[in-house]
Amino acid sequence: MTSTTRTHTIERTQRPWGWFETVSEVAGNKIKRIGVNPGQQISLQRHHRRAEHWVVVQGTAQVTLGERVFELGVGGHCDIALGQVHRLANLTQEAVEIVEVQFGAYLGEDDIERLQDDYGRQ
Repeated sequence: MTSTTRTHTIERTQRPWGWFETVSEVAGNKIKRIGVNPGQQISLQRHHRRAEHWVVVQGTAQVTLGERVFELGVGGHCDIALGQVHRLANLTQEAVEIVEVQFGAYLGEDDIERLQDDYGRQ
């Protein structure tokens, strides 16, 4: 039995609210690690071509899903349906990190409709 070791560099992309890393991407799904800095939040947004699943792996995240706002701790998770309005926020003084799994035929970063953004992005 042989084993294959694959190594590759994971690039961290900085954003005003924190960072993300794409861990894996194949046809139909993408896996990212996302870190949100204390006191920051991503834009209130929705996607037209993908659904997402979030799992909190560090800290306590505030999640907005449609009209619902709730907290998730480590191990907590939620599903974001195609077209559902959502936001991830860190209201604490500690780092928040999630693993995001995206599902869809198109997983480009330009599939973001920002409805509200603290950083003036469209």
